[in-house]
Amino acid sequence: MIIGVRKEDPPGERRVAATPDTVTQLQKLGYEVVVEAGAGAGSGFTDDRYEAAGAAIGAADAADVVLCVGPPERLDALRPGATLIGLLNPRFKPELVEDLAKRPITALSLDAVPRISRAQSMDVLSSMANIAGYRAVIEAAHEFGRFFTGQVTAAGKVPPAKVLVAGAGVAGLAAIGAASSLGAIVRATDPRPEVADQVRSLGGDYLAVAEPEADDAPDTGYAKEMSDDYNVRAAALYADQCRDVDIIVTTALIPGKPAPRLITADMVATMRPGSVIVDMAAANGGNVEGTVPGERVVTPNGVVILGYTDLAGRLPAQASQLYGTNLVNLIRLMTPQRDGVLVLDFDDVVQRSMTVVREGELTWPPPPVAVSAAPAAVQAARPEAEPDAPSRTANPVVRRAGVAAAAAAMFALIALSPAALQVHLTVFALAIVIGYYVIGNVHHALHTPLMSVTNAISGIIVVGALVQISSGNAAITVLSLAAILLASINVFGGFAVTRRMLAMFIRS
Repeated sequence: MIIGVRKEDPPGERRVAATPDTVTQLQKLGYEVVVEAGAGAGSGFTDDRYEAAGAAIGAADAADVVLCVGPPERLDALRPGATLIGLLNPRFKPELVEDLAKRPITALSLDAVPRISRAQSMDVLSSMANIAGYRAVIEAAHEFGRFFTGQVTAAGKVPPAKVLVAGAGVAGLAAIGAASSLGAIVRATDPRPEVADQVRSLGGDYLAVAEPEADDAPDTGYAKEMSDDYNVRAAALYADQCRDVDIIVTTALIPGKPAPRLITADMVATMRPGSVIVDMAAANGGNVEGTVPGERVVTPNGVVILGYTDLAGRLPAQASQLYGTNLVNLIRLMTPQRDGVLVLDFDDVVQRSMTVVREGELTWPPPPVAVSAAPAAVQAARPEAEPDAPSRTANPVVRRAGVAAAAAAMFALIALSPAALQVHLTVFALAIVIGYYVIGNVHHALHTPLMSVTNAISGIIVVGALVQISSGNAAITVLSLAAILLASINVFGGFAVTRRMLAMFIRS
C-alpha cells in the first residue's frame, strides 16, 4: 500500500504529518511513501531530504492511506476506499463528520485516542500540548519584556516574575517546567490534588482550591466540569492571584464542550500594566474573558492577552517530528504483519475510538472507554469470613500473648546462660527490639534504600569473625567462615544496590 503525506491547506500551518526520519520507519513497515511537493517546507524539511529518505514526490491524495495534520479542504481528491488519518476534531466539527460519512472512505481522528497506557505513544494531543505549554511561556516572556529570574546587580535589585498556571495537565506541566527553569516563581492550580507532587517536582507551588470532591476521578482520562461550590472557591483564588502575579497561563479544556471561564474581565482589570495572559484554550472559547482566538489583545489597563491557537506549530520541526512519530506508532499497530497492509481492527479499543467513518459508514461517536477506576464513595460491606477460614489479621490478644511468650523465653535463656554470655544475649535482645521499631516505622517504599546502606553494618560481623577464625576450635572456625561469607554478601550486595539506585538519578 502507498502512504501519502499531504501539504497542509491553511497557509499558517507549518507542521507536516511525516518527517524524513518517520518516512524511513514507515518504509520498514512495508509501505511506499509519497510526499506532496513542498509539504515539509514550513518545518524545514526539503523535498530533497524526503527523496534521500526513500520517498517519492507526487500527489498524496491518490494514495491508499493519506496522512495529514488538519482536515483537508478538498475531500473530493481522495480516492474511494482510501483511509484518512489526521486531527479531524469530530467533537467540534459535525459538518465535517457528515461530509466524511457521505464518501466511501475510512477516517481516523488522532485527537480521539483514548487515555490508556498502551495508547500513550499515539497520543498526539499530549505531544502537541507539551510543545504548546513550553511555547506559551516563551511567548509570555517575549511580551513581558523583563527578566523572569530575580537578580541583584550594581544597578539595583530585580525581583523574579510571578507566574500562575491554571491546570496541571500535560500543557500546564510543560509551562510550569519552562517558567521554573527561567527562574520565575511559579504557582499552579488544578482540581486534581494528586498532581501536587508533579507540580512541586518541576519547581512550582501547588495552590489547592478546595477539598477533593466525592467524584473527583473522571473515567475518561480528561478533565470534567466541576461543581458550583468548587467554581466559587476557584474564582476567589484566581481573583486573589491576579492582583499578585505577572503572567498567567490557562490550559483548562473539557472534551466536547466550550472551555470553562476561569478569569473574568474584572480580574484582568486588577492586574498590573505590562502583565501577560496566555490563553491556551482560545480555540475552544477561551478561559479568559476578552480572549480573541488567534489574536493579541491589549486591555485598557495594559494587560496583554494572547489567544494564539498555533502554539505547537510555532515550533514546527519539533512538532512535526513528534506528530510523525505518533503516526508511525499508530500505523505500526494497524500493520500487524509488517507487510505494508493497513488493517482496521474494531476489536481494538484504540482503533475503534479513533474511527469516525469506516468505508462510508458513520461510526462516531465511539462507545465510552473507562480508563481510570473511580474509587467507590462508600466501601461495600465485606462478606463474612467462612468459619473455617483463618483470619488475615491476627487477634490482638493472641498477638500480644505470642510476643509476651517470646520475651519470656528470651529472658529465661539469658538468666540460665553463663555469666560471660549474658551480656551478649542482652545486647542481642535489645538489638531485636530497637531494630523492629526502627524498621517498622519506615515506609515500605524506603526499605530497599534503607537496607542497602544498613547492610554495610555487616562489616562489623566480618571483623568479629576474622578475630575468632584463628581460635583453634574447629567448630568456631567453621562458624567464622560462614559468618564472613554471608556478611560479605550483605556488604557488597548493599553497596551494589545503592549504586544501582543512585544511577537512576544520574543524567547521562
